[in-house]
Amino acid sequence: MTRIAPAFPARFSLALVAWACAFTATAQPAVAPKAAEPVTLKANADMAKTLPFANRQDFEDAMRGFIGTVPDALVTGSGPRPVWNMKPYDFLKANEAADTVNPSLWRQAQLNAIHGLFKVTDRVYQVRGFDLANVTIVEGDTSLIVIDPLLAAETARAALELYYQHRPKKPVGTVIYTHGHADHFGGVKGVVSEADVAAGKVQVIAPSGFMESAVAENILAGNAMNRRSQYQFGTLLPPGPRGQVDTGLGKALARGSVTLIAPTSTVEKTTEERTIDGVQIVFQLVPGSEAPSEMLMYLPQFRVLNMAEDVTHNMHNLYTIRGAEVRDGNLWAKYIDEARVAFGDKTDVLIAQHHWPTTGSARVVDLLKKQRDMYKFINDQSLRLLNHGYTASEIAETLRMPASLEQEWSTRGYYGTLRHNAKAVYQKYLGWYDANPANLNPLPPVAQAKKTVEYMGGADAVVARAREDFKKGEYRWVASAMSQVVYADPANRAARELGADALEQLGYQSEAGTWRSAYLVGAMELRNGVPKIAGGSSANADTLKAVSNELFFDFLGVRLDAAKAEGKKLVINWNFTDSNQQFVLTLENSALTHIAGRQPDADATVTLSRATLDAVTLKETSFPAAMLTGKVKVDGDRAKLAELMSMFDTFEPMFPVVEPRAQPKNQ
Repeated sequence: MTRIAPAFPARFSLALVAWACAFTATAQPAVAPKAAEPVTLKANADMAKTLPFANRQDFEDAMRGFIGTVPDALVTGSGPRPVWNMKPYDFLKANEAADTVNPSLWRQAQLNAIHGLFKVTDRVYQVRGFDLANVTIVEGDTSLIVIDPLLAAETARAALELYYQHRPKKPVGTVIYTHGHADHFGGVKGVVSEADVAAGKVQVIAPSGFMESAVAENILAGNAMNRRSQYQFGTLLPPGPRGQVDTGLGKALARGSVTLIAPTSTVEKTTEERTIDGVQIVFQLVPGSEAPSEMLMYLPQFRVLNMAEDVTHNMHNLYTIRGAEVRDGNLWAKYIDEARVAFGDKTDVLIAQHHWPTTGSARVVDLLKKQRDMYKFINDQSLRLLNHGYTASEIAETLRMPASLEQEWSTRGYYGTLRHNAKAVYQKYLGWYDANPANLNPLPPVAQAKKTVEYMGGADAVVARAREDFKKGEYRWVASAMSQVVYADPANRAARELGADALEQLGYQSEAGTWRSAYLVGAMELRNGVPKIAGGSSANADTLKAVSNELFFDFLGVRLDAAKAEGKKLVINWNFTDSNQQFVLTLENSALTHIAGRQPDADATVTLSRATLDAVTLKETSFPAAMLTGKVKVDGDRAKLAELMSMFDTFEPMFPVVEPRAQPKNQ
C-alpha cells in the first residue's frame, strides 16, 4: 500500500473488503480453464456416493418462511457493474453438479444461492442471499432492530427496502453488530445515518472491544492479507462451473461502499440483559471464538437464539488461509456449550448471521452439540497426535472426523477444513517448527528449489516425470514438483502450464469453496501471470475512525525501511488537539517506537487533529499543504519530519504468490 496509515485488510477485520473496494474489473484469463480429467471425474463421482444427498432438510429450512425477493437479488450501484447480482450463478440451477465442481460444494452453493426476505417467527425476519452475510430484522414496539447490516451500504439499503415492501415501515431505532468483521457492519449507512446516531435517534450496540477488533486483528499485515484473500475468495475468478462457485460461508462479497458508525453502547458483561423498544435480548459475550470481539444473543419472547458466526452450517476456520491469528477450538466449543445449556431447551429457532435457520428445540440442541463436538474434536485430537510427536502435516494427513460427524452436512469443510484446522491447532501450541533440526534453518524457497531441481536431474527431467504422474492423477505431487521448477526458473513455460493443470484439478475436486478458489486463482496466475490491476484499500473516513493513535504509530513502525533508517536517530512529539493525547515517536537502532507523553528536547513537535492526520492518510491533503492552512503546526526542526516520512516503505498490493518475487536484502 502507498498510504501512511493502514490499508484495511480482508475478511474480516475489514480485510475481506479487498474485492469490494479494490477492483474495477475482473481479470479475464488469457488461457481458458480446462476440463476435468478422468481422475477428477472419478473422485467427484465417488464423493457423490459417500454423503446423504437424498436428505433435503436443509433446502426445506432454507425456504421456510419465504416472503419475496427481487429478480436475481440485483443491487445496482454508481458504477457500471452491479454491487450484487445472483444472475451469474444461474448455472447452479442444474440438478446435477457440474463435473468440474465437487458435488458436496455444489449442494452448499445451491443453498447459498437462495435469496430473499424470510420470516423466522413473529416479529423476526432475515434477508438472505443479498451479500455474504445475513441481515436480521427484529420488530420492536415502535422501531426496528437491525442486526448486522451486511458488508456494503448498497446491499443493506436494498435489503431494508425489500423488507419494507412486505412489512410496516417502522424506522430503524437500533443497530446491533455481532462482531468486528466487515461483512457484519460495513452496510450500516445503508440503514441509518450518522446524523441520526449523533442526535440520539438511533443507538448502535456492539460487543466489548468492537472498534479495536474491527481494524486491529489483521491491520499490521493488511497488504499481505488483501492479496491472499484474492486466493481464498476467488475474487479474480468469474462465476461459473470452472470458476468461482461459492465461498462456503455465503455466495460472494458485495462490491459496494463499506461504512462504519462507532457504537454508542457496548456490552461489557459476560451475560447482559437489555430491553430494546419492548424486545428482551440476552447478550452472551464470546470473545476469541470466531472473532476477537463477538457476541451471541437470545430473544426470550420469540424463543430465538442467534449464534452470530459461532454456529453455522459448515465447519468454520480455526485458521483462515488468508492469514490471521489462530482461533481457539477449545474455547469456541465451550462457548457453544454454554449457549446450549443456557438457551437450548428454551429455543424454537436457531439463526445465525450466515446460512439458514434451524427449527425445533430438539434439532437446535442437536446442531449445537454437533458443532460443539466438531471444534472440540479437532482441538483435542490434534493435540493428542502432536503429543505423540506427529508433525502438523502428518496430523492433517491422518486425522478423520468420526462417522457420526462426517455424515452431517453442518460439519462439512466448505469454509474451514479439517486439514488446515488441524494444522492450526499445531501452530497454536507448537508454532511453525516441527523440532527436526533439518527444518530449523533450511534454504529459502528459491535456493531450495534450484538445488532440488538440480538433484532431480534438471527441469526437463522433472517436467517429464511429472507429466506421467499427472496422467495417474497425482495432482498434489505434480503441483508441488512444478512449484519447485517455477521457483527455480519462473520462465519455464512447461512447468507453469503443468503446475496450473494440477492446481486446476485439485480445485475441481475441492469440497471447500476457499480451497477451490485458491487452487483456481493459482492456476490462472501460473498461466497468465499476476493480473495487471490496481490493488486498493478499504481505508476511508469511516474506517479510519476505528484506528487508534497507538495502532497508527504501530503501523508506521511496520512501514519503516530499516536500511534507510540505518544510523539515524530522531525524536518527534505528536500532540493531538481533539483527543488531548500526546506521544513521543522515537527512531533509533532502525526501530520506530512510541510512548505516551512528551519529550522536552525532541527534534520537532507536530500539533494537529486526528481528522487532519486522517485527511493526510487518505491523500486529501499533505503535511506541507496542511501546514500552509494552519491545520498542522510543526515546532522545531521541520526537516526531521520530512526525513522521517522519507523512510517509510510502500507495499505492492499485487505481489507474486505462485512464483518468486525479488528477495529482500539481508538486514
